[in-house]
Amino acid sequence: MQLYSNSLTQYKRLLTKEVKIGDLLLGNLHPIRIQTMTTTDTMNTLATVEQTLRCVQAGAELVRITAPSIKEAENLLNIKNELKKRGCTVPLIADIHFTPNAAEVAARIIEKVRVNPGNYVDKKKFEQIDYTDAEYVEEIDRIRDRFTPLVKICKEYGTAMRIGTNHGSLSDRIMSRYGDTPMGMVESAMEFLRIARGESYHNIILSMKSSNPQVMVQAYRLLISKMQEEFRECYSLHLGVTEAGDGEDGRIKSAIGIGTLLEDGIGDTIRVSLTEDPELEIPVCKDIVKRYNFINTTNIRTKVPEINKLTAYSPFEYKKRETFAVENIGGSNVPVVIADFSKVENITPSSLESIGYKYDVASDKWSIGDSAADYLFTVNQEIEFALPGTLRVIQYHHAWLSAKDKNTHFPILDADQYLNDSLEKSATMNFVMIDAYSEGYEQPALANIFNKLKSDNTAVICLSSTNKNALQSIRRMFVELIDNEVTNPVIIICDSNDATKEESLIHYAAETGGLLLDGFGEGICLGHHFSNKAINPELRLLNSIAFGILQATRSRISKTEYISCPSCGRTLFDLQQTTARIRSVTNHLKGVKIAIMGCIVNGPGEMADADFGYVGSGVGKITLYKGKEVVKRNIDSDVAVDELINLLKENDAWVEVKE
Repeated sequence: MQLYSNSLTQYKRLLTKEVKIGDLLLGNLHPIRIQTMTTTDTMNTLATVEQTLRCVQAGAELVRITAPSIKEAENLLNIKNELKKRGCTVPLIADIHFTPNAAEVAARIIEKVRVNPGNYVDKKKFEQIDYTDAEYVEEIDRIRDRFTPLVKICKEYGTAMRIGTNHGSLSDRIMSRYGDTPMGMVESAMEFLRIARGESYHNIILSMKSSNPQVMVQAYRLLISKMQEEFRECYSLHLGVTEAGDGEDGRIKSAIGIGTLLEDGIGDTIRVSLTEDPELEIPVCKDIVKRYNFINTTNIRTKVPEINKLTAYSPFEYKKRETFAVENIGGSNVPVVIADFSKVENITPSSLESIGYKYDVASDKWSIGDSAADYLFTVNQEIEFALPGTLRVIQYHHAWLSAKDKNTHFPILDADQYLNDSLEKSATMNFVMIDAYSEGYEQPALANIFNKLKSDNTAVICLSSTNKNALQSIRRMFVELIDNEVTNPVIIICDSNDATKEESLIHYAAETGGLLLDGFGEGICLGHHFSNKAINPELRLLNSIAFGILQATRSRISKTEYISCPSCGRTLFDLQQTTARIRSVTNHLKGVKIAIMGCIVNGPGEMADADFGYVGSGVGKITLYKGKEVVKRNIDSDVAVDELINLLKENDAWVEVKE
């Protein structure tokens, strides 16, 4: 199978076919474009116009509006004309589900239509259908007959199209043949793309969205590989994690999914789907995109050895790199979190509250949270109090030598120190720093380090890189470890010099999340450059981000996971308020996945990736799911949250909050 990127070790944009959306050009190495979607009722022209203007003012270059029926599609003309009156010519996108007739109307009015191959012609009733090859071909012919008119209209009017596959709405036909897989997502889009190509229509963007960043990333990679193999060219790509949620979690999940692909030069336009007002998505998009729009191959170094053929791992399916365990790191253990206390001048029991440990003086006991860091790193400082039982300390070698308790304190060594056999080391665990091809850094020959590591069951590797392309550099070193049969566990170290906390969050999530999605890393340590004046709040933030990254990559579950769609004109209840209410009563249910969906478009499909679902089924009406099975229909929204709690209790997923 073809590689999915121009380079796996350098930053090089993937060359894609150019798309014209109104006066906006996308793909073909144009800047990565930012877009969002309105949440207003499409029939409310003024509300939709006002919200669109706020999004454009915030920086949106394209705006999507839902058109669930012909009447909404026709009203797009009024919206477009009112925007034009106010001097706004932003390209508009009609979001279509289930209704080809609405798509055909919208394609004559605005600059772009989005169709979902999972529900444009096919249906989803969660039925298993066995097709013979002949019957399957007949179904493709049926799709061609229904889809071709839209293609011809788009071609005639110069309208662009996004073929937007969604993991949550794969049709029964696709599910029956390919299963709930990234390859099923790819084939769903390819069927429509082949029909469009047959009509010599190429003004197309494709997307592979999922609420699970791992599924999303694999699907895009497979799609690129498939297009290159079949067509010898690649169409423009729209990136997004669907139903990402809100707040910090939504931003982390989006940055991991979108950032992992952008790191490899993949993606021509992005949308961050948050359960928040659409204009609030734009700053997040900007923080993500600005990491890449200024990059070119001249400001990225070339010392990192190229990968011409992948044999060490598969980027198209998840497989954890095999490691042995050193204490609680590696092997079958969940990834650890190391808190960077190197900037803390005086570590006290209260300092540890920021990383999940709370000390009660009266009882002389520690309480430990679900998101409590496993290790803390400090440079020289001697800790003068008894640590909580699960916390351990990493120190530079000279400080470790004088540590009183070497059962809880362990040294971190540079490569030269590690190779020095006369240097005293821990009998149980030693952290070994290996640089991943940083500019200007010289370390001993890797062969010497690898030979020693292979026979050392106390060594935990710490990988870092100061390169702009740090993810690719560290990933290349993982390939080197696998090729040399080095199975020691690895801590990924990621430092941020970004100006704001928001940019740092994107930085951490994209670089470490992308590696974790490929099965690399037995722990993470997020480095910071904050002032000491506000160190505890910053450490609390970094600890939260670290556990959020592990949660979003499904590497370590430490809290409730919410799969929550952004509002749109189809939403049948106050999604933001409801999401906040459900969070407030369920956020103590560690490991439970709850989906909160505004309507039935993607709702039932996303139930397959959630344990329980809360889906709008009518105005003020909610349907509850267990997995993809309907449990209770058309509940009044006033009592639906209570009914959700009852459902959790009935299925032994509820625990009472401890006072």
